[in-house]
Amino acid sequence: MVEIANPIFDIVFKYLMEDENIALTFLSALLKKDVISVEMRRNEYSNQTRDNLSNFRIDFGARVRETDGSERLILIELQKNWVETEILRFRQYVSVQYSNTENMATGEDSHYAIPMVSVYLLGHRIQNLDEPVLYVSRKCYDYYGNEVTEGLPDRFIDSLTHDSIVVQIPRITGRRQNRLESVLSVFNQSLVGDSRQILNIDEASYGDDSEMIRIIRRLQSAAANKEIRQNMTVEEEFFSAIDTRDAAIAARDATIADYHSTITSQKSIISSQESIIADSCRLLLKSGLTLDEISDSLKMDKQRLRDLLNS
Repeated sequence: MVEIANPIFDIVFKYLMEDENIALTFLSALLKKDVISVEMRRNEYSNQTRDNLSNFRIDFGARVRETDGSERLILIELQKNWVETEILRFRQYVSVQYSNTENMATGEDSHYAIPMVSVYLLGHRIQNLDEPVLYVSRKCYDYYGNEVTEGLPDRFIDSLTHDSIVVQIPRITGRRQNRLESVLSVFNQSLVGDSRQILNIDEASYGDDSEMIRIIRRLQSAAANKEIRQNMTVEEEFFSAIDTRDAAIAARDATIADYHSTITSQKSIISSQESIIADSCRLLLKSGLTLDEISDSLKMDKQRLRDLLNS
């Protein structure tokens, strides 16, 4: 077993992806394509002064080889975050990429955009979706709902729409049945040791997989880097703030649920008592009592009802 820095931390993941060979391994596994070359684009940045709504982004220009042997350049927009309420920021960043003139092709094809793939690395679970990795792919249909494949891919369609890949880090396990599962196994949070900053991983289980050994070595280097460890501590304070907030929200929701349950019970009691009073009125009227006598009887019933609610 060896200790590696936990790549769930932004500073560690950034350090990992700055190694071009590792970026090629990671993106090839995610895209399920042969990524020939990759370049981290200049608008990459990490939010070092965190707030409660921050997320981390890296953009890559990647040249990929398709199944037919052809090659093409694609833009990979990778966003990584921990807060479930980041949907608006995700959408805003996608809109920035669509409007960025640097993402247009050059030369004779300058009126077309570079095809884009969005990758979302989530530090939280998506409700009711158990798969750790989800591929959201575009399809084209005719009026009758029949899928259209002839003439695709098309540069006009690729310029205006894009595919997405969603990774739920908390759902990553030790399973390694394909290449992507093997690459993502270094994110397995069940391997956390005494500190969330460190994972204990069985290096020998990867055999002679040189690409995975390179990833593990890089993460070992991150764990030994003083500056990276300091930045991880800053991030961990952010994690703790989120945990505290989530615990407070859970406690509040439980209190509200109990309150609603109490209200429902009281309404049920009131409804039952109103029914009893109505029945009593009918019986009293039939008995031939005077209105004053009926009024006194109703007052007694109401008093009993108040005593019941106060008990």
